[in-house]
This record gives sequence, C-alpha cells and structure tokens, in this order.
Amino acid sequence: MADGKLYIGTRRYSSWSLRGWLVVHLAGLDVEDVVIPLAGGGGTTAIKAVSPNGMVPYLEHRGALVWESLAIGEYCAEIAPALWPADRLARAHARSIAAEMHAGFRPLRIALPMNLGRHGRALAGGLAEDVKADVARIDALLSETRAAYGQGGPYLFGADLTVADAMFAPVIARFLSYDVKLSPVVADYAVLLRAHPLMARWYEDAAGEPEAWHLERYETLA
Repeated sequence: MADGKLYIGTRRYSSWSLRGWLVVHLAGLDVEDVVIPLAGGGGTTAIKAVSPNGMVPYLEHRGALVWESLAIGEYCAEIAPALWPADRLARAHARSIAAEMHAGFRPLRIALPMNLGRHGRALAGGLAEDVKADVARIDALLSETRAAYGQGGPYLFGADLTVADAMFAPVIARFLSYDVKLSPVVADYAVLLRAHPLMARWYEDAAGEPEAWHLERYETLA
C-alpha cells in the first residue's frame, strides 16, 4: 500500500501540478497519483472537496498534509536533501529563484497557458510587452544561474534536478509550446530539461489523458 496520495490536475494544463509531481517523484515518495480533471472555468469542485486551499497539487504523505508546490518542494527536500544544492550560497540562490517563479510572472502565465498538446506554434500577433519582459527576466535568471552554478551538469545546479528546476519546468514547457525565442544557453537547457525521464513521463501521461478532459479555451488559443 502506498504511503499517501498526490492530488494533481489535468497533466496537459496543470503547471502547478507538474511542479509538485516532479519534486515528489524526485524524492522517491511512494504515493498514489490522483488526477482530477480541471473544470472549464473557475474552481474545480472535486479539487475543492479534497484540498485545503481548493487547488492542486496537494500531498498527503504519512500523516503530513502539504499544499502549495513550493511547500511540497520543501517537504520533499527534508526527505531528500539533494533537492536543494549542498552549497550554502547556491542553496540561497536556488531558493530565491524558486520563490520568484512561484510568486511572479503573471502576464506570461495569463498569455501563455500551459498546453502540452501545443507544439512549437507561436502565439498569433506575437507577445505583449509585459510578456516579453517576463520572458527576458526568466531567460536572464536561468542563464545567470547556469553560468554560476550549473557547470557540473545539464541542469540549473549541476547534474541533478532540484526544486528550482521543478519550479521552472512548466514555464520551459510553455516556451516550447509557443516557440518562444530564447538565448542559446536557455534554449539548450530547455531541450535537456524536456528530455529528463520524469518530464518525458509526464508528457507521455498527458498525451494519454481522455480527449473529454480537453478545455476549449486552451485548445482554441490562436
């Protein structure tokens, strides 16, 4: 019997679920993934029925109840400390960029919703200036982080994924879906992150979800 449950939304669209799912599986927690299809607008009643804040991801593990993806990341890092860099300065940087991703970039989130069924198709009419500013900031964050801390491997802090990589994974998926132009360093990182076995598994599982779960407002975005 599993040690708990991880409640997530439709994999095709739920960026926050991807973050929580990555850290839970990177930490090796033995939990059952419970997928709740997202509703077309507003909150999803089935999620509100199980999650304290009415959103996903939501983790139940050995008596611990944890919601919000960053809190799930911190919980998982208590079990698997390598989810944060070992070096104090690198760890401080990782926590800072993870928190900035968690709290910011609203224009980008609204303009480019995650849709893993969309492949390399730019948004009609291009990107608004506030979205371009978000892209530029994220590109700078990732470029600077890899230059300072990622020399030992393909990810932000070296050879292994951290909570910070998990926090940026959905925005990387957005960049790939909408063919967002990136610096060479970040474009390379995007390819490597997309190829990680857990990311490949998430994409594969998303592709296998019922078509009845598709939401028109995401699928018809030009």
